[in-house]
Amino acid sequence: MARRNVAEHGLEDQVEVIQSDLFSALKGRRYDLIISNPPYVGLEELDNLPAEYHHEPRLGLVAGVEGLEVVVEILRQAVDYLQRDGLLVVEVGNAQYALCEAFPDVPFTWLEFERGGQGVFLLNAGQLRKL
Repeated sequence: MARRNVAEHGLEDQVEVIQSDLFSALKGRRYDLIISNPPYVGLEELDNLPAEYHHEPRLGLVAGVEGLEVVVEILRQAVDYLQRDGLLVVEVGNAQYALCEAFPDVPFTWLEFERGGQGVFLLNAGQLRKL
């Protein structure tokens, strides 16, 4: 789907599509900005989601009991793929509260949106290096 979208919008010269399990296919690459919308739904939350969510593949939604398994891996690895002054932006939805509880000393910047929404944090490479 990503390749099709790139082609439909004529962005082949600007966008490179890479299939990867987190950072596994990115050896040696560094980025100014990493944006991720990983699976972040906890098991209890999954049971309470509206019916339409249950048509989605579990792999794309569920990330362990608290919804943090994939996010924690991103926090561990992202610094190795960011430029020195790079930024990491990750959507964690309702797992925001579990993440803050699990990492109380991490200075997450929680982004606010004009049209609502929550659970998206920003960290810079320097902050990640300190983890």
